[in-house]
Amino acid sequence: MGIELRERWGGQPLWARWVLAGYLIGFLEGSCVHILDLARDGIHAYASFPQASLQVFFVSLAMLDPLVAVLVGLVRREGIWLASAVMVTDVFANWWGNRHWLQDDPAKLVWLSPITLFGLFVVAFFLPLHRAVVRTTRRAALNHRHLADENDTLPTTAPPAPTPAGRRRHSSSPSRTPPSWAFSTPGNS
Repeated sequence: MGIELRERWGGQPLWARWVLAGYLIGFLEGSCVHILDLARDGIHAYASFPQASLQVFFVSLAMLDPLVAVLVGLVRREGIWLASAVMVTDVFANWWGNRHWLQDDPAKLVWLSPITLFGLFVVAFFLPLHRAVVRTTRRAALNHRHLADENDTLPTTAPPAPTPAGRRRHSSSPSRTPPSWAFSTPGNS
């Protein structure tokens, strides 16, 4: 697994490695925030949101964010898909849950800018990163399949040489087919 993971990371273009690292940092930070919120306040960590669906979603991020981080760290295309889905939903849920601040105190919406910018980053790089990861995964799979095919077709022992018709093969001496000139006579050539 270590070699395959190194190939997956090393096979990515430089820009894709940087984007994957950005994804990892963002989702690991999100994991820490949500896990610490749950450790501090328990299941009611997001009780300030009146909608139960938002509370459930934010609690579930304590599991989704680490899952995304693991899948992205393994350079899996499923991680790219899940990262985009989680961020779109997370940004929407944060803005929806805090929409009352638009009228009450718009300055408080500034704290939503980091999550909004990270969400835009994830969504902006979704397609190019997904293409790069799929391309590298296919290339690695083809290389592994090619190597496996070579290993399967290589004989472990040399096959026996064919014997000419009508001759018995002796186990002590290898069989050789005489050259065609050995059967020619002076009058036949």
